[in-house]
Amino acid sequence: MALIDLPLLMKDHVRGKRSPVTCALKCGNACTKTTCNTTGNDYFRDIASGVLSRRALLGGAAAGAVAIGVTGTGGIGGPAPAAAAPGGSPLEFDAIDPVRFEVDSFDVPEGFAWHPVISWGDKLWSDAPDFDWNAQTGQSQAQQFGYNNDYTEIQEIEGTDGTRALMFVNHEYTNENIMFPADTDPQTLAEVTLAAHGLTVVELERKTRRHPYTPVVGSDYNRRFLADTRYEFTGPARGDDLLKTVQFSTGTRTQGTFGNCSGGLTPWGTLLSGEENFNSYFRTSGTSAEDKRYGLGENELARGWQEIDPRYDATAEGLENSVNHFGWIVEVDPWDPTSTPRKHTSLGRFKHEGANVIIAEDGRAVAYSGDDEKFDYLYKFVSHESYIEGDREHNKTLLESGDLYVAKFTGNSPSGQIDGTGELPADGAFDGTGEWLPLVVDGESAVEGMSVQEVLVHTRLAADSVGPTKMDRCEDVEPSLASRRVYVACTNNSDRGTDGKAAADETNPRAENRDGHIVEIDEQGDQASTTFAWNLLLVCGDPETDEGTYFGGYPQDKVSPISCPDNLAFDSAGNLWISTDGAPDGIGYNDGLFRVTLEGEERGRVEQFASMPAKAETCGPIVRDQDRTAFVAVQHPGEDGSFDEPTSMFPEFDEGTGPKPTIVQILPVAEERPFTDIGPGDEHYDAVLWAYDEGIATGWDDGTFRPLAPVNRDAMAAFLHRLAGSPKVTPPRTEPFTDVAKGQEHYDAIIWAYQQGITTGWSDRTFRPTAPIARDAMAAFVHRFAGSPSVDQPTEAPFADVPASSRYALEIAWLRSAGIANGWADGTYRPLEPMHRDATAAFLHRMSEEQQITFMMGG
Repeated sequence: MALIDLPLLMKDHVRGKRSPVTCALKCGNACTKTTCNTTGNDYFRDIASGVLSRRALLGGAAAGAVAIGVTGTGGIGGPAPAAAAPGGSPLEFDAIDPVRFEVDSFDVPEGFAWHPVISWGDKLWSDAPDFDWNAQTGQSQAQQFGYNNDYTEIQEIEGTDGTRALMFVNHEYTNENIMFPADTDPQTLAEVTLAAHGLTVVELERKTRRHPYTPVVGSDYNRRFLADTRYEFTGPARGDDLLKTVQFSTGTRTQGTFGNCSGGLTPWGTLLSGEENFNSYFRTSGTSAEDKRYGLGENELARGWQEIDPRYDATAEGLENSVNHFGWIVEVDPWDPTSTPRKHTSLGRFKHEGANVIIAEDGRAVAYSGDDEKFDYLYKFVSHESYIEGDREHNKTLLESGDLYVAKFTGNSPSGQIDGTGELPADGAFDGTGEWLPLVVDGESAVEGMSVQEVLVHTRLAADSVGPTKMDRCEDVEPSLASRRVYVACTNNSDRGTDGKAAADETNPRAENRDGHIVEIDEQGDQASTTFAWNLLLVCGDPETDEGTYFGGYPQDKVSPISCPDNLAFDSAGNLWISTDGAPDGIGYNDGLFRVTLEGEERGRVEQFASMPAKAETCGPIVRDQDRTAFVAVQHPGEDGSFDEPTSMFPEFDEGTGPKPTIVQILPVAEERPFTDIGPGDEHYDAVLWAYDEGIATGWDDGTFRPLAPVNRDAMAAFLHRLAGSPKVTPPRTEPFTDVAKGQEHYDAIIWAYQQGITTGWSDRTFRPTAPIARDAMAAFVHRFAGSPSVDQPTEAPFADVPASSRYALEIAWLRSAGIANGWADGTYRPLEPMHRDATAAFLHRMSEEQQITFMMGG
């Protein structure tokens, strides 16, 4: 298909500002086709009698936190100024104003700046070609970062103090109209787009936690997962006839993954990726119930992949089951570049947005996943085996076997009170109870007339028969590790309540729901339970133009407008973060990243932290609030433009090179003077600034550095431990010091210094952590840190007040000969005086930066 014809696929169907090209390429124009879920089961039952009160349902301390009150009304006056960040989070900011959808910019709060980490086409290996808009090939794309980065996760490499990390990214789909010139030949288009899909693992590095990450080109960890990458099936459907094709005759393996949307980080450090809109990549006869339920049919295959690999035309003999190889949850081990990724059939096959795992109270792994299509369902998987702390190989098998459920919600308000406007019912809340309906339990099918394998391969049909609740596109589903409550992003559903479609209900309370909502689930102390309580945290929109909004009871005139919640994340304090997809169509503003307070009087307060460039979706949020930083995956910027007439120039605005999907890091603006009591021109200021930038010495909460304050012995151990890269510490079986205990400040650093021979403590087995370290002892610490480099015992005093025979004379002599310490103008070293903080920074700076002395280099 010619690129210029793509908009014709949707030209008469797009509502609002959504690009017709994206609708064609991302989801195969799903909203123009017959609704896949045409079952006649009850959409929802609002039962007013016989249900417990909301407070009784939630129980105990959680009840007050989750209970919802009636909101205020009135026009929006803009977000309230930032007070202390909720939950004590260090990430404080003033919410930004929403940005109109016509504006092509990336906006962050005052005091913050954004930095591209990696963009489409950036090379991952040194021998890969540089990106060239006009000379793209499949071979070069296979060695470069893929397109439309979606789910993103960053895991720090142990022992690097956050200076090195591994990043995992999904590449969901491609926007050919803005990627290629209109005359691109079909073969090139097919080869490049095929290679631009899939997954990426890339190592990152940064100078300190206050600096942005950059990719490590050529890292041994770097990996692209391409169309020919091998995947193993696991679980009951592995080897079943439904997975056998002429290409993969055993039904135990396949190649490639695509349509990958969101995902999740497992407690054992692997990554999960959801295969979502896989149906648009295949042509089938479209006549079977299975085809119809999954939106499969005689599609026009715009990308031409069938010319490279015949399986995408599943009408061919022997390839009918090719479509069954997609729609799964994929598990990847980023730490082993030689590992084979797996597709877990136990979690069912549907349009997975992603999957997220939490360990239940009884030790089993529980995974939640949404089926991202109008009127489809929410699922839960509970493993048969239990999680074993530290046994990573065992834990990597947990998703291979378990029970699969689908959710049915029940409201506690009379059905007549849910009229589709979003107005709260009489009890002041959208809430109720729910149950997890079994599909597979104890290795047996719970669906009459279907085998376990049929349930798992045709999960939508199996779920239809047990009567779950039809949802408004449940996308990301995230359990909070802080509260253990589960949050479901229902993005939108413009068909809700229209002719012949499901009416509004208490879980999906608005007809023609263009702005979406957030469901909050409480498993009531048992994550593996088959019953739960629920309520709506948010009913999204712009309160200024839509009265049918709700913000957890928080005043509507003090929130940032938000529309189309998509991906979710949490910060260290347990606050919810939401990225959006579709706000331009819903409320006329660019998509963005938002923080939502979940606890206390400000529950439901929405604050916008970032705004995306024109036509871009916000994906893959990561919030590391302890570092005051966040990451987003900016997808399809300028999606409605063309190669010759782009509508966005993100991220290279100044260069005007055209739009590129990009991973972005948001950081505080670097401060020229981080401390109030020391600045340019002061003695040792450059060394203090270096120590601050390197994360070796951070100062106090009041903004002071206190340069002339003495350095205590525990702080000295911490400085050296950080200078060594904060290596991992294994606690000893027997504590070496009587006055140092686990949980104590700088415990790991003190134990590390003892284990490395940097300190021995006193003969009475004390370390005296809060005693100031003297200048002679400092010399000994630093000399041992460097590996006790060889130096002759001095025959003359290295300083006027350090006799050659005195304790630590050798170490002090080495300190002078190495250019680390020069002493005072009067020729003294003053060995028994305490080390000051500024002088310590100067010693470490000279040692590390001027003399390039590193940890144990002389050992």
